[in-house]
Amino acid sequence: MRSILHVAAVLLLHFLLTATFCLGIRTIGGGDGSGFRFSEAPDYRNGVECPVSVNKQLVSSSDPSLVQVAMTLDSEYLRGSIAAVHSVLRHASCPENIFFHFIAAEFDPANPRVLSKLVRSTFPSLNFKIYIFREDTVINLISSSIRQALENPLNYARNYLGDILDLCVDRVIYLDSDLVVVDDILKLWNTTLTNSRVIGAPEYCHANFTKYFTDGFWSDPVISRVFQSRKPCYFNTGVMVMDLVRWREGNYRKRIENWMEIQRRRRIYELGSLPPFLLVFAGNVEAIDHRWNQHGLGGDNIRGSCRSLHPGPVSLLHWSGKGKPWVRLDARKPCPLDHLWEPYDLYKGSLVKDQSSSSIFLGFSSYLL
Repeated sequence: MRSILHVAAVLLLHFLLTATFCLGIRTIGGGDGSGFRFSEAPDYRNGVECPVSVNKQLVSSSDPSLVQVAMTLDSEYLRGSIAAVHSVLRHASCPENIFFHFIAAEFDPANPRVLSKLVRSTFPSLNFKIYIFREDTVINLISSSIRQALENPLNYARNYLGDILDLCVDRVIYLDSDLVVVDDILKLWNTTLTNSRVIGAPEYCHANFTKYFTDGFWSDPVISRVFQSRKPCYFNTGVMVMDLVRWREGNYRKRIENWMEIQRRRRIYELGSLPPFLLVFAGNVEAIDHRWNQHGLGGDNIRGSCRSLHPGPVSLLHWSGKGKPWVRLDARKPCPLDHLWEPYDLYKGSLVKDQSSSSIFLGFSSYLL
């Protein structure tokens, strides 16, 4: 409880200190056709120490002064994505120097044009681009998972960032939609990937690594040999710094797909998009401070029970697992840490917030039909 109060105090202090840079807030109606209603975020501005963009009038993803962030964007997790973007901007020292790459599903009920309009109305000054992810790229490679949500093709979009994003984007931070950043993302961007490493992420070497794969995997002397020359550690793929030049050169998309093809033929893991990343990268990841992924706040993949913070400082709170803060808050069954997500929530739906989560989602569905 003491750690929770400490984090809450830090967030409150930061809100008060940065309030002078906010230029107001108003509610955006559902006129964009999405059925979602969000408040317009404050207009966060650069500090005097920020590098000047090459072209102030037309910001391009090729600008080397920009921090590049990639996220998925869909109707199911839209509320989380908007909160995540809001948190990044709120705590950034140079918010105008961040470029967001949003990956949208081809057949999502809210089409990319609608999502683009909604993002622009919520963040009028945001530098962003929306890309369409063709689900048939990966649909035949996906196997059943421990939780149905993990089978969503958009979960696998991170595998294809090297192909989806513009070739001029040579480096990117990938973020999941169920998190908030409570520190300056520039610090994460400045991570150096040493020894030709392709990705950087917080590692958890004390976790039981064997549980991420089946007994059939470990008993097979051929395929389990993949870790023979490495000391693999668990890492969460919801927060990664990625060198896309090395990714493309090493054809890592294909390496991941190869393991997914093996999984289709024989069961070697139970989770969704995580194990193929572990098979390819575990033991060769640039270790980033744990503060940049306080993950697991959504509980496990079955019950989604409440969790507490890991020991140490916090720069990013991540509700990986079944429980999502917006669902639990709407259901009036929040976990203590869900209240740390709430200040970044810009959702202003037509249904009152204190209705049950099931009613909220029925409302979303009726809008999107």
